[in-house]
Amino acid sequence: MLAFFHATIQERKKYGKIGWNIKYDFNDSDFKISFRLIVLYMNKALEDGDEELPWETLRYLIGEAMYGGRVTDDNDRRVMNTYLEEYCGNFIFDTNQKFYFSRASHDYVVPALDTHEQYLEFVENIPIFTNPNVFGLHTNAEIIYYTNYAKSLWFNTLSMQTSDGAEAGGVNREEYVSQVAADIQAKLPELFDVYNIRKKYEQPTPAQVVLLQELERFNVLLDVM
Repeated sequence: MLAFFHATIQERKKYGKIGWNIKYDFNDSDFKISFRLIVLYMNKALEDGDEELPWETLRYLIGEAMYGGRVTDDNDRRVMNTYLEEYCGNFIFDTNQKFYFSRASHDYVVPALDTHEQYLEFVENIPIFTNPNVFGLHTNAEIIYYTNYAKSLWFNTLSMQTSDGAEAGGVNREEYVSQVAADIQAKLPELFDVYNIRKKYEQPTPAQVVLLQELERFNVLLDVM
């Protein structure tokens, strides 16, 4: 449940304003803390003999405290809480009716498997490219995403294009980059004579051993540059 929720709110970011009004920095720490929280409540329910988890409490903590702590827009918060209402509940474990997170182009479910390897294989078979309907978005959202992606690609390509000619007395971009690179290279020090430096220390201390190792690594960097 939590993994699908995390993936969903992350994927919505690529659709720009259609996904979220504000681009939020959801990360793995949000997922890990929420995961530990769920484990804590599950262990407590097992110890106390409770038949159901306190889903309302979990939804509040995840949607308002963990992930929701980053959300500043009221409408975005409403979307997030709606996802939790759809994904987080005792219906996940209903044996009479199988629960699907989504059935858009693929059946997204919580599989009942026996081994860790089987779960890894199941995850590998999940499609890499997902339909916007999986996230509750209209199919046209994908058109907007690819349009923006193409514009960004062309803009970045054009920004790297060198100038054919320069104004009198000026230099084009390629010459400028070459000058900067040559200037940096001219300031680089000579390679360290690690062999003779090592001979000075008959029994080097741990700090000196680290120093010699760093000099070798720095020589590799200087050589490449």
